[in-house]
Amino acid sequence: MLDIEAGAKTDLFLDPARGIGRGPGTDSAPAALFATTDSNFILSAKVEVDFSATFDAGVLLVRASGERWAKLCFEYSPAGKPMVVSVVTREVSDDCNSVTIERRQVRLRIARLDRAFAFHYSEDGRSWNLVRHFTLGDLDQLEAGFLSQSPTGSGCASRFSEISYLASKLKDIRSGE
Repeated sequence: MLDIEAGAKTDLFLDPARGIGRGPGTDSAPAALFATTDSNFILSAKVEVDFSATFDAGVLLVRASGERWAKLCFEYSPAGKPMVVSVVTREVSDDCNSVTIERRQVRLRIARLDRAFAFHYSEDGRSWNLVRHFTLGDLDQLEAGFLSQSPTGSGCASRFSEISYLASKLKDIRSGE
């Protein structure tokens, strides 16, 4: 089990409105990352978040550099609902809301498939739903792990349990098997 406590106004985001080359984004959220050289892997965890402010989130993250990374979030929406959100960043962030979750916990998974990645979520740990399939391009180095954020709030606690890392290739991105 891993607990990460985010402080006030912490985030990882390169706002697309700022445009490429127009100053730094926000990279202040606490993270626990590890280097991986596996060209295929599956990282998953059950994520629980003490939501209190909009965009509070527990996150699974892959990071090649400060301007090339992707995060799969269990995030508190502006409508006050927990939601699965993905952000892919290649110089600027591309933010995509997925589905609302009725509970305060969900399972998240990142699968690396050579040059590509697949994000999935599951409410029961058995049936996985595809959120996003994308690439970060050719990677010389990669870190993966966990992050907690509270961009608009006074802080956020995220708990990651049932953590699993397998150096193997996901067979089918659509079914999540």
